[in-house]
Amino acid sequence: MSRLTTMPPRVRKGALTLHVAFSVGWIGAAGGYVAIALAGLTSRDAEVVRAAYLTMELIAWQVLVPLSLGSLVSGLVSSLGTTWGLFRHYWVLFKLLLNLVATAVLLGYAQSIGHIADVAAQPTWSSADLDVLRNSTHVIHSTGGLLVLLTALVLAVYKPRGTTPYGQRGAP
Repeated sequence: MSRLTTMPPRVRKGALTLHVAFSVGWIGAAGGYVAIALAGLTSRDAEVVRAAYLTMELIAWQVLVPLSLGSLVSGLVSSLGTTWGLFRHYWVLFKLLLNLVATAVLLGYAQSIGHIADVAAQPTWSSADLDVLRNSTHVIHSTGGLLVLLTALVLAVYKPRGTTPYGQRGAP
């Protein structure tokens, strides 16, 4: 491996530290989001339901989206600047695909939670509005997202063997 394809150790460790911080932060924020979504789904108090959906919108845009983008960018930097490479090992490629899909779904979902938060922010609302807010899809989507992130974590820790055809050719 030439020096041109790998980062100096300090830079590599810095990039890896950023990637771990963004990724673990994303997992933690997703876990908190699931808890708030459950509170919004199960609470009998309309104000708790309202607060849950307003909080979910804030967390989606101010915490989850930045952490997902930080994880994506730092993961790309880490993989491209190390001997792992981006296309050499299936586990790295699969983590990239999981991150891309999770980020894309999150961006679409964050827009839809914005519409739900608009309903929650209305000064007066009917029981029909409350039924719109108490929807299990928020819990299902956020739990599914958390499982995707945990899958990426398992791949990062266990690094299953297997090189891609590109990696088998010994590509630089």
